[in-house]
Amino acid sequence: MTVISPVEPGTTGPAGVERLRRSPLADRAAELAAAAGPRGTRLAEEPFLTQVNLRAAPEQLARLGNAAGIPLPRKANRVGGDVQRAALWLGPDEWLLMAPDGEAASLRDALGSAGAASVVDLSANRTTLRLSGGSARDVLEKVCSLDLHPRAFAAGHCAQTLLGRTQAVLWQLGPEPDYRILVRNSFAGYLADLLLDALRGPA
Repeated sequence: MTVISPVEPGTTGPAGVERLRRSPLADRAAELAAAAGPRGTRLAEEPFLTQVNLRAAPEQLARLGNAAGIPLPRKANRVGGDVQRAALWLGPDEWLLMAPDGEAASLRDALGSAGAASVVDLSANRTTLRLSGGSARDVLEKVCSLDLHPRAFAAGHCAQTLLGRTQAVLWQLGPEPDYRILVRNSFAGYLADLLLDALRGPA
């Protein structure tokens, strides 16, 4: 089993000085909060969510899901669990487990003990944007080539895709519609700008 974990933010350094963490869009929180689109559509950052990448054989899914307390979906581009703790299907042997801040170590240990082939803590690699409201789908359709109509992409679906020119993981949480968008920290500003332009622009 391969286990990779970054230094946990918020711990103390050599001199006992607390290592303060800062999300990629922390300095833009007010700007995001002030931005409003048609039909109550909003954009916000959800920083510091636990994100653990899991690689495993299909025959291990039940055992690993029980160990993590999150059902691992077998269908392509589906999500198991709920908005708090979920597993996103990324490939035939790959899932992304998401949970509240601070749960990476416990998930890593549980999955490792249950025999996972690879468990990698990616919590510090990406941030999460939340796009919700009546026009959220319309906003995404301006920057994404996926068919986002409910017949093709609905609540409980996820996909790795391009938004503009950056890769992201898109997860539809609910039928409102309501989305989580996972993007690498270094591209968070670009994606925020892209979505804000789409949010404010003409329908």
